Amino acid sequence: MLAPLVDALRKHVLAASKIHADDTPVPVLAPGNGKTKTGRLWTYVRDERPAGENTAPAVWFAYTPDRKGERPRQHLKNFKGALQADAYAGFHHLYNTGDIYEVACWAHARRKFHDIHAVHASPITTEAIARIGALYGIEEEVRGKPAELRRSTRQARAKPLLDDLRSWLEKSLRTLSAKSETAGAIRYALSHWRALTRYVDDGLLEIDNSAAERALRAVALGRKNYLFAGSNSGGERAAAIYSLVGSAKLNGMDPERYLRQVLTRIAEHPINRIDELLPWNIDNSLQNCDSIAA
Repeated sequence: MLAPLVDALRKHVLAASKIHADDTPVPVLAPGNGKTKTGRLWTYVRDERPAGENTAPAVWFAYTPDRKGERPRQHLKNFKGALQADAYAGFHHLYNTGDIYEVACWAHARRKFHDIHAVHASPITTEAIARIGALYGIEEEVRGKPAELRRSTRQARAKPLLDDLRSWLEKSLRTLSAKSETAGAIRYALSHWRALTRYVDDGLLEIDNSAAERALRAVALGRKNYLFAGSNSGGERAAAIYSLVGSAKLNGMDPERYLRQVLTRIAEHPINRIDELLPWNIDNSLQNCDSIAA
């Protein structure tokens, strides 16, 4: 019953020129043996508000029984634009044709230095964290501003910091054992440098993939309240509900109220007007119905 509405969400998300993507494991009951297997919930987020755009934000979740690279390829077969994600190898083949290009995540790169720093702080990890923090300080100032202003500010202020950071990382790497964890963190940043710095050239892009990570928090909380999905079809239904609830939250709606409105109306709602039940449309649709009734 909810499938057409979730499909409308999917189309809205994938119509963007930039989306955020991530995935997380979900336990699923394996048929026949009473044990669980590991499925995946993939999240794809459209949110252009940090760049001053007023297009409605939305999130689409998809369930798959595994984490094969063919899964995101199927999900994104009609998408063209920037994909902001971590360095999961299953995404790499998406960039081969040029229709989709990679935007990496500075939060992910920073986390590698932070995790080392938390166990064994060093001058290199301390400085790496501080230098990345300066990039985030610039982003705080331009969040919600128009894309062109974001781009020009980044070009003037972030680009010189990034150029210096790259030189410093290369110099620091030469002082470290190739087997050290800090060297590994530096190699990660340098090997993904083009994708990590692409945000400087486009004001619509973000410095990190926090939008997708925030969307997955609901799944992490859900895992504390249920043991597993009962089947693959149960995983698909969970993905549908997460899509609707997550999109309602992004649009400032109470998810329970939104779902109640949808479930009350969807059975008799014309399929060719399913977009009226999307979170950012449903209140206007109700108001219009009330006006007609009056």
